[in-house]
Amino acid sequence: MKLRFAGLQQLGRALMLPIAVLPIAGLLLRLGQPDLLGWAAMAAAGDAIFSNLGLLFAVGVGVGLARENHGAAGLAALVGFLVTTRAVETLLAAPPGGLAKLSIPVGLLSGIIAGISYNRFGNITLPSYLSFFGGRRFVPIVSGLAGLVLAAVVGYAWPFLERGMDATSHAILGAGSLGLFAYGVLNRILIVTGLHHILNNFAWFIVGDYHGATGDLKRFFAGDPTAGAFMSGFFPVMMFGLPGACLAMYRAARPERRAGVAGLLLSLGLTSFLTGVTEPVEFTFMFLAPVLYALHAVATGLAMVVMNLFGVRLGFSFSAGLFDYVLNFSHAQRPLLLLPIGAAYFALYYAVFRFLIVRLNLATPGRESEDAAAEPIATATPDARARAFVTALGGAQNLTEVDACTTRLRLVLADNKAIDEATLKRLGARGILRSSAQGLQVVLGPIADQVAGEIRAALRSAPPAAPTPPQPQPPAAAHDAPALLAALGGRDNVVDLATAAGRLLIRAARPERIDESALAKLGIRGIARSAADRVHLLVAGPVEEWGEPLRRLL
Repeated sequence: MKLRFAGLQQLGRALMLPIAVLPIAGLLLRLGQPDLLGWAAMAAAGDAIFSNLGLLFAVGVGVGLARENHGAAGLAALVGFLVTTRAVETLLAAPPGGLAKLSIPVGLLSGIIAGISYNRFGNITLPSYLSFFGGRRFVPIVSGLAGLVLAAVVGYAWPFLERGMDATSHAILGAGSLGLFAYGVLNRILIVTGLHHILNNFAWFIVGDYHGATGDLKRFFAGDPTAGAFMSGFFPVMMFGLPGACLAMYRAARPERRAGVAGLLLSLGLTSFLTGVTEPVEFTFMFLAPVLYALHAVATGLAMVVMNLFGVRLGFSFSAGLFDYVLNFSHAQRPLLLLPIGAAYFALYYAVFRFLIVRLNLATPGRESEDAAAEPIATATPDARARAFVTALGGAQNLTEVDACTTRLRLVLADNKAIDEATLKRLGARGILRSSAQGLQVVLGPIADQVAGEIRAALRSAPPAAPTPPQPQPPAAAHDAPALLAALGGRDNVVDLATAAGRLLIRAARPERIDESALAKLGIRGIARSAADRVHLLVAGPVEEWGEPLRRLL
């Protein structure tokens, strides 16, 4: 399979589903320790999650990659993971759980296989005598067989894989300051594309080994005194640096606009300081002033180096905010040194941001033009907010897929240029990123997943799309079902047909046979490809007037 850019972004989004479980795991594990609540059952509950991260990654990634996030992919990933791990243990004569360092890589691969299998085989039709195993029931079967193949590859190649994994871990850990600096810089740069989750998962869950616990984060909670190098450097930036940048933007705002932006910047700064969620702050200057963001990335890399040189080892289960700092204080090494280093970072960010904003006349919050400074849109209910977002995103017919990660809406649109950016910003968007020809990311902060759910609910309850004005073409051509079927590559090329608001949803056996120019001549208003074999056709007028004649020909 080609790992295209959009595919990598989808994987990065899928990784956030299992990662979202870690805060509660860290909370239970830490609060159950003898120096806090001293409840062994609570600590064991948290440890159970950390001990089965491979399983969580398998299910979470499988569901995250599957079309419509269907749970059948999670079941298939579970089957693949169990088949692979137990078969590898048998091949290597290892005790159950004896290959802990293999758990997360196998979990990731099992989830990817299950997600792809669901998207490819979720609607498969088998001969009548095997029809019970068709459709979604076929996906766990495919994943189980794929898990057996993966087990054979891993089992027979394990000595080489183990040496390779160990050599990679030693090389990364042995790179010292240079490796940490590169990691910090890349972590911030990749936020622009949403691919930083992939980099983080490698550093936090795979690199290094301490009594079977792999990865910087797992080793930290397992008591490894050397763990935390890939987490500590984020604390000065997130708890002190970015709040300093917020203060600089407030001070640089026009006097008459300061009161208007004070609440916004205070909210952004507190979110970063308390929770370590930084994207809402970063997107206020990421595209507006790339030089500021470049300096921010370099400062993050330097923070990694500085904290390592001073022997500071901090960890988190969610992000580098005050909550995690206080909660894991007793597990940390030299944690009080964060305070002077953080104060220096606060001053550094404040001075650099204040100087460059004024010197380059950057339009940060409070310095925008009058048009850009429009009042935010107040929505009284979640339903009203969802309708406002749908309208700003080009209407229900323009929305092909709606999903979210921690801080962003991740959308697939028929036309990502049909959106109303000004309205989106008035609805709370801190940044808008066109990730591909049809992909769109809208940075909202921690409410992103909630807003995505509201939008999906609004789309499900939306009335059928109103007919659009007639197109300048012969009316007969708009409903010429035989010509439409021919343009789709013929009857044998249309595997499945469904309808939604204003759209024909086509699954094609060979998508390359679809003639887009012929479809346009027949009155199709737009074409969107949501997956390798999935095509959405935007139609004018009642969708069943297009779908029903086409169904009769299939």
